[in-house]
Amino acid sequence: MITKTPLNVLFLCTHNSSRSMNRLGAGKFKAYSAGSQPSGTVHPFALEMLRQLNYDTSSLRSKSWEEFTAPDAPQLDFVFTVCDNAANEVCPVWPGQPISAHWGLPDPSAAKGNDSERHFAFADTHRMLYQRISIFLNLPLTSLDKLSLQKRLDDIGRDKHPSPEKA
Repeated sequence: MITKTPLNVLFLCTHNSSRSMNRLGAGKFKAYSAGSQPSGTVHPFALEMLRQLNYDTSSLRSKSWEEFTAPDAPQLDFVFTVCDNAANEVCPVWPGQPISAHWGLPDPSAAKGNDSERHFAFADTHRMLYQRISIFLNLPLTSLDKLSLQKRLDDIGRDKHPSPEKA
């Protein structure tokens, strides 16, 4: 049973070039993002899309998941791998043994095609993550045991078109 707030959630992808959403769960969780092989810069298409959606991008930076294994790192409650590539990598051991799940999505930074097609890849990834995070935020976290919660999180990641009714 989870009762503390905010909950610390880490979203992992390979290049850490797109961002998770703190605004959606303001007060309920604090989201972080990192990559196993960060590119060093936030992808310009990700920044452009987030600005168009009125997200504050001023403090965004590309960072390694190693930052979250350091002694002064936030105590994580959840870790989600969101790029299919990251799920196949060996993740560090996270202090405190957070609940983890794979919510696999294509890495938008690897999208091919013209600028319109690449912009669409970022928008589509944002849409899918937004849906999954919305479902996650509506789970009855205080009344689910760890095993039931793990099943629900895994189910969110398996569903390619999640909806709140299925959670």
